[in-house]
Amino acid sequence: MNYRHAYHAGNFADVFKHLILTFAIQRLRQKDKPFRVIDTHAGVGRYDLTADQATRTGEWREGIGRLFAARQKNWPGMSSMLGADPTIAAYLAAIGATGANRYLDGNALNVYPGSPALARALLRPQDMLIVNELHPEDATSLRGLFSRDRQTKVLDLDGWLLPKSALPPPERRGVILVDPPFEEAGEFDRLARVLREGIKRFATGIYLLWYPIKNLPAVERFKLGIAGVPAGKMLAAEIFIRAPDTPDMLNGCGLIIHNPPFGLTDWLEEIAPALVDVLHQDKGAQWRIEALRPLAAG
Repeated sequence: MNYRHAYHAGNFADVFKHLILTFAIQRLRQKDKPFRVIDTHAGVGRYDLTADQATRTGEWREGIGRLFAARQKNWPGMSSMLGADPTIAAYLAAIGATGANRYLDGNALNVYPGSPALARALLRPQDMLIVNELHPEDATSLRGLFSRDRQTKVLDLDGWLLPKSALPPPERRGVILVDPPFEEAGEFDRLARVLREGIKRFATGIYLLWYPIKNLPAVERFKLGIAGVPAGKMLAAEIFIRAPDTPDMLNGCGLIIHNPPFGLTDWLEEIAPALVDVLHQDKGAQWRIEALRPLAAG
């Protein structure tokens, strides 16, 4: 377990993933009925951008740093839609409410929320959050973060096995984020498996499965295989900060979205071009949304 997200917190992949998570939670909030957010690989919950790990890589400066600067200064190439988008506004407001941040006054961005802190900031009093982290040190940090929070339960299980114990949620409404570290072989296969197992227990849930894009053929094989998962509508939403032709680099990332919330495709098509303008690192940057259709039998 060598992967530590503190080195990568707030990078372009976090921005893309967390914006889609924010959109999904906002859609669930439109009904009064309670819902549950389940995060299978939660990390420590929030990250100090002034700490050694974050400053050593500086990845956040090319991710949330760029988005914040773009929205504040209306960078050339950024559409007015991106600047005024309510989901982006909610996402940035949640960041502003995290830790020591003072950027709403035009000052420093010091702390970045991981998906647990972001999701918690978006919950209503009737909603619940389940966060899970196997890494012992990170699990301890996560417990400390939510030690007095009655709406959040912290687990330290194998995230790949969590659907067996956490689904279906009592509320019968919710979003499940599966965001593995991708430090071991077979993670793509595990993603497909955890989705199949989750659907058996909670077919109506919104599933967000994150994946890195380094080796493009491997990603295409994964999507071809996951298209065979029965039941529900599925999308693959992807962003590339550079041309996907360097297999030893993180060229982009994507999410498989099972039961995508109403309006998600239209929203992504509106904001993605401007988001690429802000986050790109070479002229090969792009975005794409693909509907994954079930494979024909036989």
